[in-house]
Amino acid sequence: MVDSWIWPRAAYIHIPFCAHKCGYCDFASLAGVDHLADRYLTALESEMARMGTPQPVETIFVGGGTPTRLDAGQLRRLLAMIGRWFLLEPGGEWTVEANPGTLDEEKADVLAAGGVNRVSLGAQSFQPALLQALERNHAPEEVARALDLIRPRFPYWSFDLIFGVPGSTLPLWEADLETALSLGPAHLSCYGLVYEKGTALWKQWQAGQVREVDEEAERAMYEHTIDRLRQAGLLMYEISNFARPGHESRHNLIYWANDAYFGVGVGAARYVDGIRSVNTRDLPAYLRRIEEGREATGPTESLEPEAHARETAVLMLRRTIAGIDRSDFARRTGFDLDELAGPTLKKYVGRGLLEEDGNRVRFTREGLFLADSVLCELV
Repeated sequence: MVDSWIWPRAAYIHIPFCAHKCGYCDFASLAGVDHLADRYLTALESEMARMGTPQPVETIFVGGGTPTRLDAGQLRRLLAMIGRWFLLEPGGEWTVEANPGTLDEEKADVLAAGGVNRVSLGAQSFQPALLQALERNHAPEEVARALDLIRPRFPYWSFDLIFGVPGSTLPLWEADLETALSLGPAHLSCYGLVYEKGTALWKQWQAGQVREVDEEAERAMYEHTIDRLRQAGLLMYEISNFARPGHESRHNLIYWANDAYFGVGVGAARYVDGIRSVNTRDLPAYLRRIEEGREATGPTESLEPEAHARETAVLMLRRTIAGIDRSDFARRTGFDLDELAGPTLKKYVGRGLLEEDGNRVRFTREGLFLADSVLCELV
């Protein structure tokens, strides 16, 4: 058996189509190009076929963009080609991202029949004003409607929320969490808003048209998230992710272990046989290259062993329960954690930001609020 950190056991498929490009979004997504969907699916299948033989995987993740922007027939075609080229092992996890306003009964039936067993719903907020600030084009009540379709069909589901949105306050965030919990999730992803360079929101922020939530308020929101979700039985297993036992995102756990993964589609990243590469984010260029029989790959990188080991440490430390297991780390990277980063770890243990038990290193509660500083020093 080939080691999972060398040969992939996960596959990511990117669908770029959206009804509207949200102001904060830095993903390879586009609005107004739905007429290219069938052509894109043809190109996607051609890219998969270049693997030569179907590949067994433990997890599949279809993200975007908005995969459920495709119509039911296109979704059926997509799932069939994925199932043909990526052979999901028994008990595997197949996730599809969905937006509340684009999921209907027919599409939900297609997803369930096609083998999907987990849906990730992009809720982001239940406050109309905050949804408007994020340029989300669904109404709060559409989340509950979408979940009425999801619950009977999929054993696993989750949704995303964003805190620190311009105009947000701690009481508004508390209300969002209570609304979310009233819907009975077994998994929640709660992200602090990031002003990604080049996005519409970043440009508005640079021009002084929006004001970011101050650091103290954002910390209070994050702290309340940790405490309230723990009280509700959703344990933090990664810096931004909370789940009941057994409902963690297995696909994302592969990323956080720095294991290998396949990636197909415009803008998709992959990590295969020690090589990281990313497809072009330009949709016309992607289509043209694939149709001409060429690779769509853009930047490619092969990390030196030490750089790979440091990257692995950073990703593993994001796991708030598992953390970095020294023996597992050494087995995967060939490096002793203390020889690689001992002084840095010792410093942050001394400052109360990390804790260790002789084998495992994890963030303390206080360390979670300063995680970026710690992680940056490990690279």
